[in-house]
Amino acid sequence: MLNPKLKREKRFRHHKRVRVKISGTSKIPRLCVFKSAKHIYCQLIDDEKGRTLAAAGDLKLNLKPESPSSKVSKEEKTEETKKSLRGKVALAYEVGKLIAKKALDYNPPAALKGKKYKIEKVVFDRGGYRYLGRVRALAEGAREGGLKF
Repeated sequence: MLNPKLKREKRFRHHKRVRVKISGTSKIPRLCVFKSAKHIYCQLIDDEKGRTLAAAGDLKLNLKPESPSSKVSKEEKTEETKKSLRGKVALAYEVGKLIAKKALDYNPPAALKGKKYKIEKVVFDRGGYRYLGRVRALAEGAREGGLKF
């Protein structure tokens, strides 16, 4: 098992390598993901101007994750219950839907008021994390909300 400090440094190194290749613009921003042990956050970033266009996190949802252990007995579990998301993964999915809603309803700041556009396409930046679990759920929620990667 890697030391948490070494694990964090490894993620930072990987994230720097990826950031050389991808960047966001005002029309196609970068959807950046950050996750901590308890929470998950995402931002739409315009790298040309260094501006955050929209942000979302599970703290703003005011939902609490369900415990991973289900209160339903084993016999009562159906296919739908097995496929449904629980806990922090479900919150990440909702955060993805929330950021997609904010992107589609995007109102540019006063300096950009002359330009009318909706953000429909983004560049996905998973922040050096592996594409599974909460990161994947956030991406799927954003896709279902209407964003295209």
